[in-house]
Amino acid sequence: MARGILRIFLGAAPGVGKTYSMLEQAQTLLAAGVDVVVGIVLDHDREQTRALAEGLEQIPTLRVSYRGADFEEMDLAAVLARRPAVALVDEYAHSNVPGTGHAKRWQDVEALLEAGIDVMSTVNVQHLASLGDVVHSITGVRQQETVPDDVVRRADQIELVDIAPELLRARMGAGHIYAVDTVDAALANYFRLGNLTALRELALLWLADRVEEGLAAYRSTHGIEESWPTRERVVVGLTGGPEGQVLIRRAARILSRVSGGELLAVHVRRSDGVAGESPKELEIQRQLVTDLGGTYHSVGGDDPAVALLEFARSVDATQVVVGTSRRRTWTGLFKGPGVGTRVVRDSGDIDVHMVSHPLGGRGVAGPRRGLLGRRRVAIGFALAVLLPVLVQWLLGYPQNVNFATVMLVQFSAAIAVALVGGLWPAVVAAIWGSLLLNYFSAEPLGTLTISDPQNLLALGIFLAVSAAVALVVDRSARRSKEAAVAGAEAATLGELARGVLASQDTLAVFLEQVREHFQVGAVALFRRPDGVAADRGPGGGPSAAGTAGLAGSGWELAASVGEAPPSSPGEADNVEQISEHLVLALNGRTLPASGRRLLSAFGAHLMAMEQRAELSESRRDNLRLAEGNKMRTAVLRAVSHDLRTPLAGIKLAVSSLRQTAVTFSAEDEAELLATIENYADRLDGLVGNLLDMSRLTSDTVTPLLAPVSWREVLPEALRGAPEGRVRVELPANMPPVDADAGMLERVLANIIENAVKYAPGSEILIVGSVGGAGWSTIDGQPASELRIIDRGRGVPADAVVAMFAPFQRLDDVSYGAAGGTGVGLGLAVAKGFTETMGGVLEAEETPGGGLTMVVRLPISTGVSRRRVV
Repeated sequence: MARGILRIFLGAAPGVGKTYSMLEQAQTLLAAGVDVVVGIVLDHDREQTRALAEGLEQIPTLRVSYRGADFEEMDLAAVLARRPAVALVDEYAHSNVPGTGHAKRWQDVEALLEAGIDVMSTVNVQHLASLGDVVHSITGVRQQETVPDDVVRRADQIELVDIAPELLRARMGAGHIYAVDTVDAALANYFRLGNLTALRELALLWLADRVEEGLAAYRSTHGIEESWPTRERVVVGLTGGPEGQVLIRRAARILSRVSGGELLAVHVRRSDGVAGESPKELEIQRQLVTDLGGTYHSVGGDDPAVALLEFARSVDATQVVVGTSRRRTWTGLFKGPGVGTRVVRDSGDIDVHMVSHPLGGRGVAGPRRGLLGRRRVAIGFALAVLLPVLVQWLLGYPQNVNFATVMLVQFSAAIAVALVGGLWPAVVAAIWGSLLLNYFSAEPLGTLTISDPQNLLALGIFLAVSAAVALVVDRSARRSKEAAVAGAEAATLGELARGVLASQDTLAVFLEQVREHFQVGAVALFRRPDGVAADRGPGGGPSAAGTAGLAGSGWELAASVGEAPPSSPGEADNVEQISEHLVLALNGRTLPASGRRLLSAFGAHLMAMEQRAELSESRRDNLRLAEGNKMRTAVLRAVSHDLRTPLAGIKLAVSSLRQTAVTFSAEDEAELLATIENYADRLDGLVGNLLDMSRLTSDTVTPLLAPVSWREVLPEALRGAPEGRVRVELPANMPPVDADAGMLERVLANIIENAVKYAPGSEILIVGSVGGAGWSTIDGQPASELRIIDRGRGVPADAVVAMFAPFQRLDDVSYGAAGGTGVGLGLAVAKGFTETMGGVLEAEETPGGGLTMVVRLPISTGVSRRRVV
């Protein structure tokens, strides 16, 4: 069965018309005879949207009750059973109410697509996971409902629903988006003109990146190698020298002439050594690139010019910035053209800027090659042929020079050849020199016959010593090569570790660095579930059958980066089996032996990362168990006194009423019944706080945030307060806040109960603030606050933090002795619920004495949602 097609309508903000555009498209398809149904569409009480949905078949939604509120969710099973050609599913990033199936609506959409049903859905840019921090910095609102970017990018079609910010604000002001009583707050906060303009640009840039991904996939599919630059990208080639800062700043000035450009700095680490680069300079340059808004990359390669150009083409660079060569001009005669010259020569359609700098042409040493290259070996063979002839001609023929002198000079020539060309040119020079010595300098002359045994011995020693010296030089070069390669690999792994440790998303960063270093198209990590084991050989490694099993089933894709990652290890160009359950796979090119060795080191690093993650998870579990044990111990202590006291009072009153020996008057019976009710209320409050604290410590609290007015929850919160003790003074224009009504009522009830208990005889004043000096924020988002003020004895400043800890009472934190009633959970529960709703609970000293509790919550934007914590 073919997978369905997903079409997403992307918007920059609520109210731009995503749902409206989706319904328009659905009406067009319906008119063309396509079977279209509405899985779930939310009109948010907008008449135009509701009218456009008329005529479309609507699958009945599920009405779900959760925590005292009713919610509407899509009936996935009913849509699957109906099997339409196209289904409309609004709000792609929505979190489903617990117990209705999948946790996220986009997972419901995946189920429809797998069933072959085409889906149209909607999402706002602020719900994209990668943009959460950016949107928060722009609007001051942290989005709780998000969808992974790669899930959205997999959509077959993404259509931007665009509207000018001024027009959107006009629609908001006319009441076409939110209710009239929330319009002023929305326009003054989230829907400010600057916010909407920034969100619009963010949506355009994100969609432009999505278009570029599609363009890259098209080029890869059609085998197009030349770059198709869609925006200005400047790549800076860094050698690790001090001139890198000059190049980066020059590239930044080039980019300042255009908008929307990208700055990428890349350092090519040669596999034959790291001499000539400074880790300190590279770190300074990395920070400079980051400060200028660019990105730093490190790749490996034997030829810096080739690796730099490959990287530039892989990112569709339009310009490359390199520095002039640090070598002296005359060295080009022997070493060939420099990196910059070859980049200019082979750049093709990429513009190259070669920037002069103070170190250019001053002979600063570049990377040294550990092994003798082909060029030096070829020169060595040439010298091996010519130098012995020249020496023999100058010293041995036609002049009559002593045999020992000629032999010593020939020996020096063989050593010189060894230093230039290594082992085999030196061996050739030694044999050729010995033949010349034998023919022209050893008696009898002109023949290869040696009459003097001493000369024969001297020639033998000459050959042996020349070969030994050549062997030493060759081994020295090889050891130097091995040391350089080891140093390069260590530097690469150090770069990898730094990038991983500096990021929160460690696995994604690791795979991206593997892809960049080896210059491959895609990297994937496959995981084999527990219980499916690979065959092992006699030595513990994978057997032949186990290695062949990499191509079979049982492997699940854990993570991937790049275009067209392999769907299984058997389809990859390079495979590194890290363990029985982990495989690292690379696509794009086949790695040489040196690359395979380094890939194994990368695999060991990944294994260490996995073990560290397991240890961290185990530590969190242990901390949670320790917290649970602490909670149980505290509960047992509370049960031994605080819970038994109300039960004892209830039992005593009930026993008195039940006995027949004593007849109580109506007043006495009423008093005993009031005692039972009072103790029952105390017991209910204690048990409620215990249960709430248990939910908070087990992370099972999921608030359902909706616009809530302080005036709505205060009557319930004041139900247990004595008459005349609490005075409420709230401004008439206090805006609603984003809160869970039930949780907020419990927060206020606990605080008020605490104030009444520890400020006997004092009037409790509840005031609210809005606008003016009382205006406050939470993480930059406008907030409204409620103050509960008492005139009791207050709490010392050094005991404020401990006051919010579970099982702490006023006398415990103030005087170090247990006292009072209750288990000391009221304020702990209040603080936990407030923070769960995204708010803040603080304690301040009341001027003149007493304690002021401040509850601060974000002002509502008019949208109901479930907050995941």
